[in-house]
Amino acid sequence: MKKYMLLLFSFVINNGLWAQVTVSGILDSSVSMRAGGGDALSASEFSCGIEEYANIRFQARIRDRAVVYGAFNLIAAAGDYAAAASQTEVFIGGENYIAAIELERLYFRLRGEYTDFDGGLFRLPFGYGQVFGPSDFLNPRNPLKPDARLRGILGAALSWYPVDTLKLLAFSAAPRNVFQKEGEGWLIGVSMDQHFDTASLQALYSFETPKSGSINGMHRIGLSVKADVVAGFYIDTLYTYNYAARTDIDGLSASAGADYSFLDGKMIVLAEYLYNGETSSTAIGCGGNLASRHYLYAGFTWSINDFTNAGISFLAGFDDLLMTPIITFNHDLFQGAVLSITSQIPFDSDSFYGVNLTTKLRLRF
Repeated sequence: MKKYMLLLFSFVINNGLWAQVTVSGILDSSVSMRAGGGDALSASEFSCGIEEYANIRFQARIRDRAVVYGAFNLIAAAGDYAAAASQTEVFIGGENYIAAIELERLYFRLRGEYTDFDGGLFRLPFGYGQVFGPSDFLNPRNPLKPDARLRGILGAALSWYPVDTLKLLAFSAAPRNVFQKEGEGWLIGVSMDQHFDTASLQALYSFETPKSGSINGMHRIGLSVKADVVAGFYIDTLYTYNYAARTDIDGLSASAGADYSFLDGKMIVLAEYLYNGETSSTAIGCGGNLASRHYLYAGFTWSINDFTNAGISFLAGFDDLLMTPIITFNHDLFQGAVLSITSQIPFDSDSFYGVNLTTKLRLRF
């Protein structure tokens, strides 16, 4: 056996197949505190948590024709973080913490002169929306967690670049029910990206194969446009049609927004509106995280100096009059180290839901 391994190693070296591997990542050390709820603050409504999180990424280049990508998460949590994470992840218990290792990305890319082929566990993003992302149905976003790493899909994608400004994509993804063996719920689709001097357009179509008891699958049609003329404008829409449920306007998720910078780029303003149909891509229970029909997001970011910025934003749901102001502060301690403080204060017309304060130290390597 050793003889054959040495022969294989010699073949790889002599033919220049040895991959060039690079490793990078982030380490987040976070502490959270929550106080208040109901009509007034009380000590009994105080909670806290601590989390150590690392995202390790690597890539290995094989000649100029192939790249292997991978990423995994290392998590140790206690308190609020442990309570929230234990509902969705598989953890092992320590003496005063729970811990997990999660595979995040694992895929390969084959490169051609005008084509790329990706296969494995990877992110397949769609749309130009910055906050809600209706078209990005494979990687649902939560506007209250803008820094969250979006989950990938297990599938394949073939990209073709006939000219520099045009991209044609065909893709397929495994069903959401990971134990499905009968071919139900598989996704296939195509998209087109066309870029102009000051604008870009993306069109998307996806078909989900029928489930048991139905001969009709689910169709998704999306259109996303962005333009940079004085300010940045964008529209992002996705319509989901389920023949069995006779989907009407409830299958539509559509957002429109704009961003503008002034004071020599020191102040950035962003606003985005979302219509969230009950069976659309952004609706809770249908892959998304939102329950209201209408949402508005507005944010202001001020660059105090080259090392410090602060921001205030709010997310409002019109149907239940729920609003969440978000205050952020970021300071670069040194190159590769950022200290962030975030406060969220959710409330509606009847109740105050408390103050959530998070302090995070992020180290990049």
